[in-house]
Amino acid sequence: VGIYAFEYIKHEGKEERFFTFYTMTTGVLVGLCFAANVPTFYLFYEMMTLITVPLVIHSETKEAISAGLKYLGYSVFGAGLVLLGFFFVNAYSVGDFASGGTLDQALVAGNEPLLLVIYFVMVIGFGCKAGMFPLHAWLPTAHPVAPAPASAVLSGIITKAGVLGIIRITYFVFGTEFLGGTWVQTVLLILALLTVFMGSMLAYKERLLKKRLAYSTVSQVSYVIFGLMLMSPAGLTGALLQVAFHAVAKNILFLSAGSIIYKTDRTYVDQLRGIGKQMPIVMWCFTIASLSLVGIPPLAGFVSKWFLATGALADFGVLGTVGAAVLLVSALLTAGYLLPIMAAAFFPGTDYGYAEMEKREPNGLMTVPLSLFSAAAVVLGIFPTGLINFFQSLAGQIIK
Repeated sequence: VGIYAFEYIKHEGKEERFFTFYTMTTGVLVGLCFAANVPTFYLFYEMMTLITVPLVIHSETKEAISAGLKYLGYSVFGAGLVLLGFFFVNAYSVGDFASGGTLDQALVAGNEPLLLVIYFVMVIGFGCKAGMFPLHAWLPTAHPVAPAPASAVLSGIITKAGVLGIIRITYFVFGTEFLGGTWVQTVLLILALLTVFMGSMLAYKERLLKKRLAYSTVSQVSYVIFGLMLMSPAGLTGALLQVAFHAVAKNILFLSAGSIIYKTDRTYVDQLRGIGKQMPIVMWCFTIASLSLVGIPPLAGFVSKWFLATGALADFGVLGTVGAAVLLVSALLTAGYLLPIMAAAFFPGTDYGYAEMEKREPNGLMTVPLSLFSAAAVVLGIFPTGLINFFQSLAGQIIK
């Protein structure tokens, strides 16, 4: 995405400022991933929000500034819920993050109901960054105004910081032995499924391309949260696979949308008729990412959705069956809001003026990253065994 941005940001201007905050974002995310305890994790989590706001407001338009303030407001509120939870958890846990959790069982005894409420509040807080209902509204506001490389980072990576927070508190602070089978697990599974369905429906109705992709992120990242809340090896494996494969697919989609905007200034779905004839490389990459996001084999997205569905059916009875059905319905809706774009792009109809069309393909700085991402979506779908084994091994170490 950074390579792609070298060309794209010429369209937006203020390149030095963009790459300053882009590089700082990379550093903060590395710090977040290596944080070994609650205070360090929270420090980098808040820094991540503050440093990514300038990426949202880069164009400095009224809409961009308003979206940036909304993103900041939601993020600070969500982080505030997390901080509140950390204050409470600090009194009941010991040491750095550890597989199985860090709760002191002697201190926990008799306080289980309070701790379950605190855990629920913290997941809602982290869920804000991950785009989970009810704190999801910043995503469809921020994406349309942010530069395409920033949108790719927000959707592909920054939302996963919320997922990482949920992983840390679920598996490394509270522990599945404490949380499994409780009301909070059931409620969060239902909230995740509600977000999956709601995001797909809103994307299906949306006409602005980048906003449609933002609602898609709301839906697709909640697949991850659903897998995490299953608290089973299969569910966790599916969630981690979805983290990787969604990042690949959504980066392709947002960079494709950015390429279209860069070369044609078209922003609405209805304006993309025939665009596949003008920008075939871009739209073939868009097509591969769309099919992966739907879950069509042999592309990567099929693998993660298979693990999520089988994990739900194996471990959760009626709710698991409902979950698998919601994932299937969401896949159909995803096909409904992405496949018509591809059809209109490549098959605009006999009344379309082919003679007047000219090639508008962007240069290699934009098409090569798109092509590499697309190749990854295909290769990881055909040869997923290495990644599956890695995540299964990881899940076996985490769930104790």
